[in-house]
Amino acid sequence: MEITLVLGDITEQEVDAVVNAANSSLMGGGGVDGAIHRRGGPEILDECRRLRASRYGKGLPTGQAVATTAGRLPARWVIHTVGPVHSRSQDRSELLASCYRESLRVADSLGARSVAFPAISTGIYGWPMDDAARIALETVRQAETSVPDVRFVLFDDRAYAAFASLL
Repeated sequence: MEITLVLGDITEQEVDAVVNAANSSLMGGGGVDGAIHRRGGPEILDECRRLRASRYGKGLPTGQAVATTAGRLPARWVIHTVGPVHSRSQDRSELLASCYRESLRVADSLGARSVAFPAISTGIYGWPMDDAARIALETVRQAETSVPDVRFVLFDDRAYAAFASLL
């Protein structure tokens, strides 16, 4: 597996699957989630509504992943995963690692050959960037997956530097 870093906008990545740092409602939100829904168009939200009406009536659980169409994105699929909110009093690092493992598992089930990840849980969910980068890279490196092309698409210089220092 080749792991690369990209400084830029995840919604512009020409990959098989883009990973969305979603909230459990799957109905869109801020940050990466909002950007994916805005650029991808209503097709993504329509599939998310169907998922909520069927398998995920109470929302997608933290650490799990599910795929939808990518709508108007230059990707085939969006893999939605719900990262944990960072806590100083409780170790939730396994839930964050699960987001990456489960997203790759879903990518494998789709036959995806390239996957673009954001830095999950580092926005409004408050995960410290250096720790999030460590968990993301360790988890992806150790994952049993047939995806040969994994890229981390990082929105700003600070995030890019955190990942680059560990890659």
